[in-house]
Amino acid sequence: MKKHIVFFIIISISFATGFIVNSESGKEITNIMITEAGNLIGLEFTTNEKDSMQVLLKEQRDYFKTIRGTSLKNSVVPAVTFNPIPVGFKKTNKKSSLNLSNYSNVKMSNELEELSYYSIGQLSELLKNKKVTSTQLTKMYLERLKKFDPLLHCVITLTEEFALEQAKKADENFANGIILSPLQGIPYGVKDLLTTKKYKTTWGAMPYKDQFIDEDAEVIKKLNNAGAVLVAKLTLGALAMDDYWFGGRTKNPWDTSKGSSGSSAGPASAVSAGLVSFAIGTETWGSIISPSTVCGVSGLRPTYGRVSRTGAMALSWSMDKIGTICRNAEDLAIVFNTVYGKDSKDQSLYDYPFNYSHKIDFKKLKIGYLKNDFDKKYDFKLQDSLTLNTLKMLGAELIPIELPEIPVNAIQIILTAEAGAAFDELTLSGRDDLLTRQGKYEWSNIFRASRFIPAVEYVNANRIRFLLIQKMYELMQKVDFYIAPSWEGDNLLLTNLTGNPSVVVPNGFSKDGIPTSISFTGRLFDEGLIISAAKAFQDATDFHLKHPEMFK
Repeated sequence: MKKHIVFFIIISISFATGFIVNSESGKEITNIMITEAGNLIGLEFTTNEKDSMQVLLKEQRDYFKTIRGTSLKNSVVPAVTFNPIPVGFKKTNKKSSLNLSNYSNVKMSNELEELSYYSIGQLSELLKNKKVTSTQLTKMYLERLKKFDPLLHCVITLTEEFALEQAKKADENFANGIILSPLQGIPYGVKDLLTTKKYKTTWGAMPYKDQFIDEDAEVIKKLNNAGAVLVAKLTLGALAMDDYWFGGRTKNPWDTSKGSSGSSAGPASAVSAGLVSFAIGTETWGSIISPSTVCGVSGLRPTYGRVSRTGAMALSWSMDKIGTICRNAEDLAIVFNTVYGKDSKDQSLYDYPFNYSHKIDFKKLKIGYLKNDFDKKYDFKLQDSLTLNTLKMLGAELIPIELPEIPVNAIQIILTAEAGAAFDELTLSGRDDLLTRQGKYEWSNIFRASRFIPAVEYVNANRIRFLLIQKMYELMQKVDFYIAPSWEGDNLLLTNLTGNPSVVVPNGFSKDGIPTSISFTGRLFDEGLIISAAKAFQDATDFHLKHPEMFK
């Protein structure tokens, strides 16, 4: 491929050569160097073009040295903010509302530990009616965390002292007739990439295992204000990849010889094993959907720009999302209703209402399904086919649809480039060697390779992403939401690029006894509808009520 636009040449070659000249900024730039750099990124130039570029490339190299001399913490965001909203998108004027199921019939168990698998709605009802105290629940969950973590490796830090203080405060509120929210007194855990006062924030990675950032992430503040009780900071695959962290591998409660998947490894494992009532996770590309699937729990990846990321580790500024992992779909709505919304420090947030009702009429909705993906041969095909039949029995008329034909696998370089920038200090310092995993497809190597992504290709990938967003918007005008296999096809990557929300819930078991799942994907900012749809499916099935025998 041959290009004659000088600006394109300068930026492309600058990116390709930038990483290798850090210690030799005065070295002469030659035509041979330009040729070799061009080969790396698939470009060819004439001798005259290479002669002309040398002076400009030298200037660019000096600029790079200056930029690298500026200390940039992971918390510093780029000046360019991703916008997932398509042209023509209409903002709803509806006010937020939360119409939950009636939990008045919930019964207190004779054994306290049997409450470990109760839903948030059930526990909230028991707390409100003083059938149990938050302190009792908190101590019970803390004991389960201590008992089972040696087997699951899902905990990085127990926040016991803080948890008991919060539980005591919640009990005092209940005694005085004060109820801040349905989460008051409910014990939970967070993925350890969210900052917390008094406790370290390790990002699951050896270079940061002693990192202490003495502030609460905005999500933590919202949960504190709602009266929820933080009992543990849970594991994540190092720097938000997979389920391996500096302390080992987080295990799947359904089969402890296997990993929990990731990167929200600890949150999914802990919820599945009944060690917390709910957990906060994050997703950039599958990090809520994947572990929720294999651990047999319900997960919500909300619309991009819905939940504040202040205080969260940045991996990809234009793709990171904070979501919830719970026992069932309605619990997702309860937690999300607390954590979504404004934050003056996070400029990527959008102010849209959240509306949820436990009632839904499938007959009044246009429900799509990804026909070509469901027609393929894949691991969960039987479970997914039965799920489609169940939805039809509930009144759904499924409309066959297909995703936009956009090369989404190619534009995943957006994530890679942003991740490389987010952890550039780690790469340039050589401390990436401290990461536990050092394979070809692990972060240490991905960060290094990201240095050779040309800036122009990154920008053009985002321009293709713009086209994808417009096409996805056109598709979503035809349906209210759609059903997709959780892992098959391009849906998972594509919707993480467009920012559309998704709910994943268990729908069966594989031949080896590992849970399977189905995904509900909605329009931007319409989390409430897909949660309602997932709840209707769960009301008609019992997969979400099944728990791993070892942890009952």
